[in-house]
Amino acid sequence: MSVAPITGLPAAQTAAPKPYKTSLDQSDFLALMAAQLKNQDPTKPVDNSEYVAQMAQFSTVNGIAESNNTLADIAAKLDQLIAASKPAKD
Repeated sequence: MSVAPITGLPAAQTAAPKPYKTSLDQSDFLALMAAQLKNQDPTKPVDNSEYVAQMAQFSTVNGIAESNNTLADIAAKLDQLIAASKPAKD
């Protein structure tokens, strides 16, 4: 008895591995929160105020990170202005 090969199927594709992240962003936080909701014990659900507190903490950290980036940009521009305004030494 011979077996005929299966035809019409797409070739197996090997996906390139994703590079590791060095930090988490809002989409990662939301994915973790969704997984937490999905896998929580139905007899002991997590209190809504805990979720709100987690979201507030993430928003605070995210805001601080954005402020740090903005301040770093401002400092770099100020350094450029100071360097440009100094008279050349002879």
